[in-house]
Parts: sequence; C-alpha cells; structure tokens
Amino acid sequence: MSHAINWFEIPARDMDRATRFWETVLARPLKREVFGGVPHAIFSSGDDKSVSGALVSDGKRQPWGQGTLVYLDAGSDLDGCIARVQRAGGKVAVPKTEIGQHGTFAIVVDTEGNAVGLHAPRAS
Repeated sequence: MSHAINWFEIPARDMDRATRFWETVLARPLKREVFGGVPHAIFSSGDDKSVSGALVSDGKRQPWGQGTLVYLDAGSDLDGCIARVQRAGGKVAVPKTEIGQHGTFAIVVDTEGNAVGLHAPRAS
C-alpha cells in the first residue's frame, strides 16, 4: 500500500514538554530515540504499512502556527483527545467538526506552538 505521506516531523523547542503533551492528548506513548544526534519522539503507527512521524528537536526548525498541517489519528477517541488538550497545556483552535463520510476532525495548538489536526474516521 502506498501513502501520500511517508513521514512527518513536528518541531519541538522542549522535547520533554512536547512529548508529555502528545502522550497525554493521544493517551499513548511516544518512543524516544536519537537519529544523527537529533532527539526524536516517534508516534507509533502500530505496523510497518502505516504512515508515521515524530516530534523533532534539532534547533534548525522552529514551530509555527501556519504552513503545513498534519492530521494525527485520534482513532475513536477524538472527544477524549480534545478534552485532554487544555489539561496538557495546549489549546483547541478548531473544535470538533463533522466532515461527512470522512468522519470528524479538530485542530489543536500544542505546547510548542504547532497547529496539528486530529482526525477520527467515520465508524464503518
């Protein structure tokens, strides 16, 4: 299976803070690794066929609220993810929004200032 996206990176100024935020919001752990001397916290995709990505703290790229927007899989718990955002130190920029047959989404701003989408597919 081919995906339009192979990998994504979300910049982090403070890796510990950013990792805690996303682990809290998504209610699942991120795997901490270092690649080429650059700290990463990898979002687990569950298998080798899924798209994955990581928080990256390389000092070369800074978070911003505009530009490319990635959508992380909220599974069947978009409401739970949204409820945990503020407690984790972020804010909800776009509340839960229906998108017909494609499910629902929300856009949140993480502790690093990144705008990131959360998507929940429509249950089959």
